[in-house]
Amino acid sequence: MSHARGTCFVPLMVGNTPLVAVRLRIGGRTATLRLKLESFNPCGSMKDRTAVALYDSVADKLDPAVGIVESTSGNLGVALASLARANRVRFTAVVDPRVPSAALHELRRLDATLVLVDEEDGRGGYLMNRLRRVRELLAEQPALCWTNQYDNPANPRAHQYGTAPELAAQVPADSVVLVAVSTGGTLAGIRRYAAAATRWDVRGVDVYGSYAVGHVPGRRLLPGIGSSQRSQFASAFDGPTERVGTDEAVAACLWLLESCGIGVGASAGALVSAALRLIERDGLDDVVCVCPDGARNYLSTVYSAAWRRAHGVDPAPPAAVCESVDWGTL
Repeated sequence: MSHARGTCFVPLMVGNTPLVAVRLRIGGRTATLRLKLESFNPCGSMKDRTAVALYDSVADKLDPAVGIVESTSGNLGVALASLARANRVRFTAVVDPRVPSAALHELRRLDATLVLVDEEDGRGGYLMNRLRRVRELLAEQPALCWTNQYDNPANPRAHQYGTAPELAAQVPADSVVLVAVSTGGTLAGIRRYAAAATRWDVRGVDVYGSYAVGHVPGRRLLPGIGSSQRSQFASAFDGPTERVGTDEAVAACLWLLESCGIGVGASAGALVSAALRLIERDGLDDVVCVCPDGARNYLSTVYSAAWRRAHGVDPAPPAAVCESVDWGTL
């Protein structure tokens, strides 16, 4: 399968990603952790779905010779680059030093033009300065088209009409569903679907230092989760949000791989950490995590002991025991 080789199908045929059920014990309780593995999308992440929706929303006004531009922490850029190359459209990715090296390699392979922003924005990341650079590029090239994942309603629609109905066919109608927060598009889309069609309790999961749903901004280390700006799609008023620290997210990634043989990315680690907390603290016995991507982009960071030492990340293993893994039809 192409995602395992680090390459993308062209064009992207997204969706139909599997659900894996982990039976575990923690705090004297037995519970089920259901993981929707979005790493099985063609380019390896949930952002494949977002990319298709964003691209379709601007396709009729593109000048292929000038192309599209997007600010990206990695996954969305890779998916957009794949679509752009398939359609012979130029693609410019505005990136920063936290973008995983594997994603940068894939962007180059897909002929994307990379614009690096290396000045932090004073809100714990680089996003505000990436966005400033996008606007500068738009001023320099008026025909350049910005897909704008931060404000384009195609973002939440991709998940309201794609991800969420697919998930509904895989999990109980009264599930607690955890969704990572960055732009907030996935969370907003799944919440909209849930409000109309299910009894799900949909909860956002964010990291400390993120301003996405209104908390105090601060330094963040992990890509793909959290934001330097408020989400245009979701807020704390829409429903509960759990917050997770870097050490907790990394610890959950390592535990899941070592105990269950499942490799996930940093934002999925935050989801799993929050799920374990809810199971132990609130007595939940069944929690769903919509895991945005896999371990591939994080081998040199989250899964590297040298990187963890260099950044002062000291993950304490969660007190959870994996009893079994049901891989379903995977």
